[in-house]
Amino acid sequence: MSNSIDSTSLENPYILLTPGPLSTSPTVRATLVRDWCTWDDDYNLGVVTPIREGLVNLASSIAPEKFTSILMQGSGTFSVESMIGSVVPETGKLLVLANGAYGDRLAKIAQYLKINHIVHDSGELERPDLEKLEKALDADAEISHVVVVHNETTTGMMNPLEDIARLVKNAGRIFMVDSMSAFGGVPLDMEELQIDFLVSSANKCIQGVPGFGFILCRISELEKTQGIARSLSLDLYAQWRGMEDGHGKWRFTSPTHVTRAFYQAMMELEEEGGVAARYKRYCENQRRLVTGMERLGFRCVLPEAYQGPIITGFHEPDDETYTFQKFYDLLKEKGFVIYPGKVTGIDSFRIGTIGHVFPEDIDRLIEAVSESMYWTKSGAAL
Repeated sequence: MSNSIDSTSLENPYILLTPGPLSTSPTVRATLVRDWCTWDDDYNLGVVTPIREGLVNLASSIAPEKFTSILMQGSGTFSVESMIGSVVPETGKLLVLANGAYGDRLAKIAQYLKINHIVHDSGELERPDLEKLEKALDADAEISHVVVVHNETTTGMMNPLEDIARLVKNAGRIFMVDSMSAFGGVPLDMEELQIDFLVSSANKCIQGVPGFGFILCRISELEKTQGIARSLSLDLYAQWRGMEDGHGKWRFTSPTHVTRAFYQAMMELEEEGGVAARYKRYCENQRRLVTGMERLGFRCVLPEAYQGPIITGFHEPDDETYTFQKFYDLLKEKGFVIYPGKVTGIDSFRIGTIGHVFPEDIDRLIEAVSESMYWTKSGAAL
């Protein structure tokens, strides 16, 4: 085994067209080469604190003073579990709105933590039933918290956050959002929507690398959660107090390299023009993807009205010679990595349109797809 690294090995051989980890910029990757001390002010005050402040500003331009951000080690799911396990008290009851694998995961977390909960499962191809939600909130006074996935990457479904928020807050419940794959790439304002807690991750639309997630919290509700946590390391309130009192210091070992890369990614988001500009790019990526794929004969899993700009599901070709693995390998050879499907009972695959990916990359992808359609006699003509 060789331990030598040359400059060419640092270049990516393909673009990740996945919902995260995703393709990052060379300048984000370059920040990973330096070591940082977790005790120094140049890290805690110079890197961590600006990240926390920047996330709050992304969360709300209307009333940023009402919110705080908490960074949490681990994958995004660690942060989701931290939120659910630290916010819903023993006397509470959680309503989970599920329409895919990640909504199901919210319910599974509640089950593992022995949290009283119910699930409204609308199926993978439908949005949450708003009438059913309203009736449940009216009929069951025990429901204290509601949680939903913003962008369900099982299919690419964008759930109607504004409509759900209105019903939940009109009923006086705490509203929690798993915006893992949308925050930073899809505009929203937590104050405008009256969201109380929101979770995302470093390796999604802000275009950092994996290693930590973050929870954006309404301070007035976070202050009520002291002592609720069902985990030492995932105690949301304790993590917040540690970062507040320690001026950016993490309670346990900080993922320093990942955090510094995220700081760079946040600067690049600002340079691009903020969330609105990134959303515009992602939307154009997705528009070109669908237009090109449909021209080649592929069909989308979701109707256009349900589809977001993050990831898109496509039906697999109805051809006995087709296998996803062979199609995947051919595309990878041409510099593109796509995702297998996840919808129950539908043979499909998914293609992400977020990350350091631009419309011209999507144009090249469509050409690569055309050249990789081995199941046709002579490929497809563009």
